[in-house]
Amino acid sequence: MLSRFLNRRRERQPERRMVAASYGARLYAIGDIHGRRDLLDDVLQQIAEQDAKNAGNPSEIIFLGDLIDRGPDSAAVVERVVALRASGRSISVLLGNHEEVFLRVLQGEANLLPMFIKIGGRETLFSYGITRHEYDTLSNEALAERMRALVPPAHLALLNDCDEMVFRGDYVFVHAGIRPGVPLAEQSENDLRWIRSPFLESSVDHGRVIVHGHTVTEEPELRTNRIGIDTGAVYSGRLTVLGIDGTRRWLFESAAKPAVEPARRSAARLDLHSHSS
Repeated sequence: MLSRFLNRRRERQPERRMVAASYGARLYAIGDIHGRRDLLDDVLQQIAEQDAKNAGNPSEIIFLGDLIDRGPDSAAVVERVVALRASGRSISVLLGNHEEVFLRVLQGEANLLPMFIKIGGRETLFSYGITRHEYDTLSNEALAERMRALVPPAHLALLNDCDEMVFRGDYVFVHAGIRPGVPLAEQSENDLRWIRSPFLESSVDHGRVIVHGHTVTEEPELRTNRIGIDTGAVYSGRLTVLGIDGTRRWLFESAAKPAVEPARRSAARLDLHSHSS
């Protein structure tokens, strides 16, 4: 037992080093929004005010994914991001695990609808115009077909054009994390959108600092090898943003807003789920 312990390969501790984004371009990474248009509007206003104080220095907004689900205004959040891109604003949008399931249902995998609803999709359906009666009575296949009729083409285009990873200087932006020990260029889409362990526990140097959301923490996590900024906006009322400008970085968040209570699925929908394919 002792020899196994002594021979066990230890994770290499990362050396502290100066890290920087691409010089001359300020970055703002926005954590998981989950249907809170009110919080998104607040942080976008703060970004505009910060940019106004740094005229001539261009900035880019990176959305870390999970724009949708759980909160009341998923469709409005996606519309806001669509409008930002259409305005010529420099933005990048990462595909979160919630967008993945949403898209797969829209692309014909109606069998995933129960999972979509379980992770907060009911509120997304309502935000796109699904009625309570439709939600309670339609089969999975019919409800998925109704979704396809209601989601605007511009929203689908945005979500289908999302990135898996964004590289900027010494930083890599992903939704959930990466698998330690696997080269960045060889990371799987599943890990990029869903991973928690062993990424969260790892202290190895990934070559770049990984900025991510997906895993909720009460406060942002700033470590030498990763920065997590999902502070549970939908339920905490706090949407966190990481600003990076060269070697300088800072955190700010939305003004305090009321939290959203977790929703309960109706008994009728639960019955449909238990009997549908």
